Parts: sequence; structure tokens; C-alpha cells
Amino acid sequence: QPLVANFITPEYHGAVSFVLLKALHGEETASFELPLVKNNEQKAVLLLNATTRRGPEGEVIGVICVGQDITQINAMRAEQQRIADDLSRLIDTANAPIFGVDINGMVTEWNRKSANILGYSKDETIGKNLVDTFIQPEDRKSVADVLQKALLGKETANFEVPLLSKHGERFTILLNATTRRDARGEITGVVGVGQDITELNAVMAESKR
Repeated sequence: QPLVANFITPEYHGAVSFVLLKALHGEETASFELPLVKNNEQKAVLLLNATTRRGPEGEVIGVICVGQDITQINAMRAEQQRIADDLSRLIDTANAPIFGVDINGMVTEWNRKSANILGYSKDETIGKNLVDTFIQPEDRKSVADVLQKALLGKETANFEVPLLSKHGERFTILLNATTRRDARGEITGVVGVGQDITELNAVMAESKR
């Protein structure tokens, strides 16, 4: 039966036909995805190598495809991407300032609440050094020490981070610094989740007068 017409989803007819045609002209293709169908439903995705098949005289007589079923792998990747997207949305819309830095202290995460409090958009902060750019000189060492501890796997809870806004205002964030790791467990940075306690500190200071 015709391979493309009967077993390939319609949106891939052109691409698969092109790969097969190239192989019939002696140009082989490695690692292309081939979705197969049965009864008009997609059943599997194969990662294939299309190899030219030749007769005893070296003439091209067809194409041999050797592959691996990657249906489950693709499904896992799609689920992992969905989870990553959900987490990204959660971080961005959380009603708490959340920011992240890489192992060099450069900002990698900056959610909407952080932007609302400090006046810096995400685009203005990504790639900037958190300590040098947003912390006042007298507080840089203490904040850098906390971040360095987290980069060594020692997390810190409830420490006050004084941040300077775009308009020169000073805000105090009560922060938890959490070590960020990749899928292999290697440390890739620090994530800080906090609470704006600027007004609370002002009230407490006033009450002590």
C-alpha cells in the first residue's frame, strides 16, 4: 500500500515525500520524525534514518527506513514543557516578589510583583548583576554572602534584602533564598521568594519612638 497516502498524517505528506524522494536520488536523511497513523488516528512517531536501497548493479530500487519509536519520549517532553510553562506563569503572576540569579549573580527571573515594587521591567533587569545594580553599597556584602551560601547549597530563610527602586526609593524585602538546580541536581543559581515589609518596618520604627 502507498506509505505516505495511507500511513502518514496529511500535514506531513509533503515533508515525508520529499525525504523519500531524496533517498531515491541517493541523498540519505538521518534523524527525521515520521508520524504514522491507523484508522485516521495518529498512533506513533518514529525517528528514522532514510537509506537508499540499491540492487546488485548499484541501481536505486527503493528506500529502507530504520528507526526508533519516540512516541512516549515526545509525550514526556510535551508534559515537561507544559509543567515548565505552568511554573513560569505561576512565578510571573505570584502576589510576591520573586527573582532569580545564575551562578554569576546575574538576574534570570524577575516577576511582575518585583517590577511593580521596584519600577524595573523584566527586560531592564535580565542579565544585570543583582547585587551591583539593585543593592546599596553598604548592604552588598551581606546580600552577596547569602547568595553565595545558596550557591553552595546552604539555603537561607527570612533575611532582609534592602533594594533600591528605579526612582531611588528604598524597599525592604523579607526573602527566602533557595538553591536552584537542574535536572541532574547541579546548582544553576538562586531563586528568591519574598515579601515587601517596607511599610511594616516603618510602622515598627514609628511605634518605638
